Amino acid sequence: MKISFITIAPSLIESCFKNTILNKALENKYIKLEIINLRDFGKGKYKQIDDSPFGGGAGMVMMADPILKAIEFSIKKMDIKSEDANIFYPTAQGKVWKQSDALSHTGNKNIIFICGRYKGIDQRITDNYVTHEYSIGDYIITNGEISSIVIADSIVRLIPGTLNNLESARTDSFYSDLLDSPHYTHPRSFQGWQVPKVLLSGHHKNINEWKNKQSEILTKMKRPDLWKKFKEINNENGVC
Repeated sequence: MKISFITIAPSLIESCFKNTILNKALENKYIKLEIINLRDFGKGKYKQIDDSPFGGGAGMVMMADPILKAIEFSIKKMDIKSEDANIFYPTAQGKVWKQSDALSHTGNKNIIFICGRYKGIDQRITDNYVTHEYSIGDYIITNGEISSIVIADSIVRLIPGTLNNLESARTDSFYSDLLDSPHYTHPRSFQGWQVPKVLLSGHHKNINEWKNKQSEILTKMKRPDLWKKFKEINNENGVC
């Protein structure tokens, strides 16, 4: 998979990939990374990439021309056709990103992230070039680099070979519409608190049943919205 970031903070992207599991994906060539500095396509002596919005109002808007030039440069660097480019723009107006979205994009051959700032990007880029708009939640953060990295990380970790054990990812929260079960490690007794006996039994069937039950209990208690959805889906499928 080829992944490109259009950003005004290249070092932020570089640091994240260098210091996380994403670096393993790079070293083993499961992904190819391109970081495009939007300032390189800025306007005039000061490499301007933002301007005040038409119609007035506070804040600045990222200009269309530098972004378009960066997109075209990114497509050329990634050696792909324009019509085949998957251009992601993290924005509060996008669909809320979920584990199912991460799974659905693991087969993509390329993704270009536009890392927004300020009040966002010129709408003409969104209307004519962006193929996917996603939000990482109903809140606002200071830059699109963080949200782009979150989305990229959730996709790349599911690419076979990135994690030491892909089966571990398959037991994560949200993978099966439920929260993950509790986990314990050595020592067996810590300050008088004991590891549940079933996990020490070696009885795989009982252990799996315990984990499934704990996932249901935790989801029902901590995320009733997910529990309701889970029950509705299972009722539709005739599963009790």
